[in-house]
Amino acid sequence: MAKQLSSATDPLRQEFLSSGDAGRVLAARTAFVEDVVIGAWQQYLAPQFPAGLAVLAVGGFGRRELFPHSDVDLVLLVTGEPRSQPGRDALSAFLRNLWDNGLRASHSVRTPGECCQLHAQNLELNISLLDVRYLAGEQELFEKLRPRLARFVHAERQTLARHLCRLARRRHARFQDTIYHLEPNLKETPGGLRDLQLLRWLERLRGTTREHIPQGALPPELAPARNLLWTLRCFLHFLSGRDQNLLTFDAQEALAEQPFAAGRDAAAWMRDYFQQARSIYRAAVRRMEEVESQGSSLFAQFRDWRSRLSNADFSVSRERIYFKAPALLEQDPAIVLRLFEFAARHGLRPSLDSERRIAERLPQLRQWFGERRPLWPLLRSILSLPYAALALRAMHEAGVLGALFPEWARIESLVVRDFYHRYTVDEHTLVSIETLAALPQASDPMRRRFAALLEEVDERSSLLAALLFHDTGKGAGAVSHVAESARLAAQALDRIQAPSGVRAQVCRLIERHLDLSAVMHTRDLEEPATARYVAERVGTLEELKHLTLMTYADISAVNPSAMTPWRLEQLWRLYVVTHRELTCELDTDRVEYPQADSPEKAQFLEGLPVRYLRTHTAEEIDQDFELYQRALERGVAVAVARRNNLYLLRLAARDRPFLLASIAGALAGFGMNIIKAEAFGNRHGMVLDSFVFEDPNRTLELNPSEMDRFRITVERAVLGKLDVRQLLSRRRSPSPFSRRSRLRPAVTFNSEASPNATLIEVVAEDRPGLLYDLAHTISSAGCNIEVVLIDTEAHKALDVFYVTIGGHKLWPEHMAALREKLLEVCQK
Repeated sequence: MAKQLSSATDPLRQEFLSSGDAGRVLAARTAFVEDVVIGAWQQYLAPQFPAGLAVLAVGGFGRRELFPHSDVDLVLLVTGEPRSQPGRDALSAFLRNLWDNGLRASHSVRTPGECCQLHAQNLELNISLLDVRYLAGEQELFEKLRPRLARFVHAERQTLARHLCRLARRRHARFQDTIYHLEPNLKETPGGLRDLQLLRWLERLRGTTREHIPQGALPPELAPARNLLWTLRCFLHFLSGRDQNLLTFDAQEALAEQPFAAGRDAAAWMRDYFQQARSIYRAAVRRMEEVESQGSSLFAQFRDWRSRLSNADFSVSRERIYFKAPALLEQDPAIVLRLFEFAARHGLRPSLDSERRIAERLPQLRQWFGERRPLWPLLRSILSLPYAALALRAMHEAGVLGALFPEWARIESLVVRDFYHRYTVDEHTLVSIETLAALPQASDPMRRRFAALLEEVDERSSLLAALLFHDTGKGAGAVSHVAESARLAAQALDRIQAPSGVRAQVCRLIERHLDLSAVMHTRDLEEPATARYVAERVGTLEELKHLTLMTYADISAVNPSAMTPWRLEQLWRLYVVTHRELTCELDTDRVEYPQADSPEKAQFLEGLPVRYLRTHTAEEIDQDFELYQRALERGVAVAVARRNNLYLLRLAARDRPFLLASIAGALAGFGMNIIKAEAFGNRHGMVLDSFVFEDPNRTLELNPSEMDRFRITVERAVLGKLDVRQLLSRRRSPSPFSRRSRLRPAVTFNSEASPNATLIEVVAEDRPGLLYDLAHTISSAGCNIEVVLIDTEAHKALDVFYVTIGGHKLWPEHMAALREKLLEVCQK
């Protein structure tokens, strides 16, 4: 009997493969199944049930959307459970006939009362009845059900809608909330047929009255998306001869070979699929958000509060951003980037109206963005804000990312086939950025280590820019996508006038973004040569942190299971051994025979740590050399510059005992909080110190004349003409942190890290004057501070000192005594 189905579908199959007309297939398949079901009813059920039973179609059958091998969902509506043996036998024969005809029938037997009850453990039954229609049997029984069912659905519409949303959210989560799977499931993946039906169901529930359940038509703009999904699913069913919904690589190739493909290759089909799936997914998500926000007074209060975030350019309503003056889009295209900056700051998304207005202007935006303009400050701001990942995805969905960067547009919906990556290239990139954004919320102790590392990165814009461009070279089909990606990044960043230092750093990160991953899998991490090799490749501690985080994000975004516990541990071990190697180099690797454009500059560079050359641009070295020359004449030279919300103090001076303590004390006494610090000495007794600090009281901003007094205070402290302790005594102590957040201090000594000095590492709760106290304690013990690196992570200070005593390493007795004194000042 199954041959009947085959004979019915074979001509349909040939017609479809020629025309691609899926609507014709669904109508013909539904009509065929109706004939089979009604025929079976007449043969087996009608003689036993002349009344009291009706056969109803539900699900895809009820919607008249049966694909070639879809299940056939039926409800047998009865006045009471069939109890007679002949009645049961007739029911069994009816179902057996359907299976013999090749139909995979799924049925339930329900009374009208059961159809109009809320089934808490099986709400899917209630939802399936939204598509119910009469097929055969007692029609009067069905007609009595319809108004009763409408009243029930109207009363429970919010419960059913929320349940639909919960089911959809769980389904989306199984697919990582993205449409961009290389081998998508046409039915279940976000943006698939389930989401299309979700939209129709929610529309039906919204329009339900006590007398009527409406049809719930799709928005007209989604008709092309529906037709494409119908075509693809019909093809998969005909190709496999079963209910197959996974669009595999092989199926994609086979699709491109069909007559109806009209010469379009697999990549073109997949780009079309992703474009249409995106429109369905976005519509489904927005509709769900509307449903989920209804009936929640707390959410309404929060939403009303968020509306106060509106400013001169944008208003906020129902958690969405609107243009206050849309005409500005014509006059000032940069307002588009400012909208996404607003999104990155507040964690909000553009409204449908804003997206529509942007879409209408995309051709003009592409032209405007295509000219060389100083747009880096806006992009840098977006990348530096808390919700950068959300803003970048919103830019991508609105088409702005591709308009701003044609380099990005080449990887949109790009499928690069391998059996390791799960996502398209653009989605992989966005997931990698979202992976970093999610680190602060990580509860897994292994990932918390990477979260702490991310907190140590002060300027994240370069890191995120490198991730944004790291795979753009794949769109060019180049032999080495890495080199091409770096070239495209340099080209794009130059067009928006990013500083040369930023361009160089982003390109370096892209060029090396596969290095740590390769070492993890091919080298023995316990072999000292491995740490030396990686240290040589990355160059600096800052670069190591960036590359470690970039590797973590890149691997994690390949597929949900790519970052295994083993890989996670390997990456962290590689970071630790390389960090140790780079830390050792701080004191051991010195500039011996510098190449410089003058003997004076060569003298300045001689003996500085090699790290200094790695971490400073040529322009910064020239500025330090100018300070150095002034310091040779006056004993000290100071420069202060503001950088965003922080300040950078650079100075050159003759080395002397307590010098670092004096500078740190002057800053702390002036009310400044030291964020980072570095101190380097050359072979001729001169030191270069740099301090990044914040001015919490805005003293320098609100009182410009204070800047001169600040410089003079630092200079006098360097020259020993100021009692720093008296200055510090005027500063009020801050309120202590809560007990639960108190950090237990740790002081460790390492005499193996350097052949010439002892490394002291201090981890303690940060406070005003801490660096002064530490440096003063070390100097008071008769030690000389050769090199120092200071960092701050939230309220945790991470300070590294290379010290000597009498030109030699510290003896064990020195270490023991000094450790106690350092712990004591950490606990003040």
